[in-house]
Amino acid sequence: MSRAPGSRGGRPAAALANDVEAYLRAQTDLEQARRAAEAFCARLPWLTTAQADEVARHFADEHVQLTREMLTRTVRRAAELRGEYQARYDELRHRLLVRHTVAACALLACCSLALLLAR
Repeated sequence: MSRAPGSRGGRPAAALANDVEAYLRAQTDLEQARRAAEAFCARLPWLTTAQADEVARHFADEHVQLTREMLTRTVRRAAELRGEYQARYDELRHRLLVRHTVAACALLACCSLALLLAR
């Protein structure tokens, strides 16, 4: 059995690219959280090295958790909007189909009437 072009291990290349992008974003967010934690601890000179490491770890963990929650809310809202837009699109598409059907029927009736009057 052959695999589809652009797939690796049965997974499409786009899915693999999305996974890589997500991993790289997560690593970037983690690095930003660590830098922010280090900057925060640098403003607290009275902390010992162990205390600063502990505070930095908690700060970075909290930062990552807040980012995760924000992204989760964003994804949830995007799904809600997608559903709302899809429902609206389906409604408009149905209305357009009905209008075209009515117009086609009216045109057919006019042509039939014109043929009947022409005899």
